[in-house]
Amino acid sequence: MSQLRSVCVFCGSRAGLRPAFARDARDLGRAIASAGWRLVYGAGDVGLMGEVARAALAEGGRTMGVIPTHLLVREQGRRDLGQMVITENMHERKKVMFMNSDAIVVLPGGAGSLDEFFEVLTWRQIGLHEKPIFLLDTEGYWQPLIGLMDHVIRHGFAEATLRDYYVAASDVETLVARLRTALS
Repeated sequence: MSQLRSVCVFCGSRAGLRPAFARDARDLGRAIASAGWRLVYGAGDVGLMGEVARAALAEGGRTMGVIPTHLLVREQGRRDLGQMVITENMHERKKVMFMNSDAIVVLPGGAGSLDEFFEVLTWRQIGLHEKPIFLLDTEGYWQPLIGLMDHVIRHGFAEATLRDYYVAASDVETLVARLRTALS
């Protein structure tokens, strides 16, 4: 029997303005379930979080949601997940999600998604983990972030190896192929 692999998905609690964001979130949720991986996510039923979770659940996927008490109402915390963890604060939420995953995927999102990305990236940079980090670059959404990372490197605030700590994929199919390789 093989070990259960878990994919942490950080993403927006809003759907964003482009239909492709929700489409890719649903496609990723289905792909995670179809691969037999567990979805670890923010437990909300709103925005891209809701899209990825509903798609994974519809495919019979295993799920773990992690939500802080103060967001239970705002993010409409799902109660039908395989496992639900309620934390005291956002920092604990991120830690629990990270600790229960083998890989991290960041979908389009706002300040919270950026915070989550930078925290796991920083932990990787300073040697606290070697988990793969992926950006799903739907319709080029993360290109300004990728440009910012190059800017930081060009100005001497990070080594060029910073680019090695995350991988951007422009579509779900490519992302899932890279996840399969990373999790095998």
